Amino acid sequence: MLTDFHCHVLPFIDDGAKDVDTSIAMLNMLLSQRVLRVIATPHFYAHKFDSVNDFIVKRQASYDAIKPLSPYKDNCFYLAAEVAIEHGISSLVDIDKLVISRTNLILLELPYSGFENWMLDEINNIAIKYNLKVIIAHVHRYLDLYSDSDMQKILDNNFIFQINIEAFKNPKHRKFVKTLIKEDYPLIFGSDAHNISDRKPNFLLLKKKVKPIVIESSNATMDHHFIRQFLF
Repeated sequence: MLTDFHCHVLPFIDDGAKDVDTSIAMLNMLLSQRVLRVIATPHFYAHKFDSVNDFIVKRQASYDAIKPLSPYKDNCFYLAAEVAIEHGISSLVDIDKLVISRTNLILLELPYSGFENWMLDEINNIAIKYNLKVIIAHVHRYLDLYSDSDMQKILDNNFIFQINIEAFKNPKHRKFVKTLIKEDYPLIFGSDAHNISDRKPNFLLLKKKVKPIVIESSNATMDHHFIRQFLF
């Protein structure tokens, strides 16, 4: 089942869809590209919300606003978050509630600054403390920010690495992703779509650039980690 693992389709909660109409247009665009499962990953910045529960309440209100018009039923639409790594994030109460619903997968975003070892400490603390499987969001984006050795430190961990489809438009990023595929790193793909113009879903490009078996491996990640059928 073709899956968008990373998109900002929920309205009113981050820099993604600006309104309900945009959200529905994005979802219809995804469906027209044969994407049958969507994971909504609005940004979660600990310093911008009163608590994890505050975020969850606002996320649910956002989803409720589009649910009556959405072409996706509940069993094909999953709520999650793109959790920004900050100092102390692993100690935040209820951080484990930001998993992709019905799974033990959590999507984490590294800082857009120089790499420091505390980042990996926070990530691994989350994984160990809550028995979660970590996904690193759009790992290719850090090529221009982190040194080769720091990138290898990240890759050497037992993470899943999420790739934005836009990576295939950038020669440097495309080469990096192809290397990850060749070396059999665990990868998943997402649109990271924010709208229907300059950051729209483009799974047609993914199908042109990546072999079906690699896409199927990405899709199967949900099934491998689908352990919380009774929640959310």
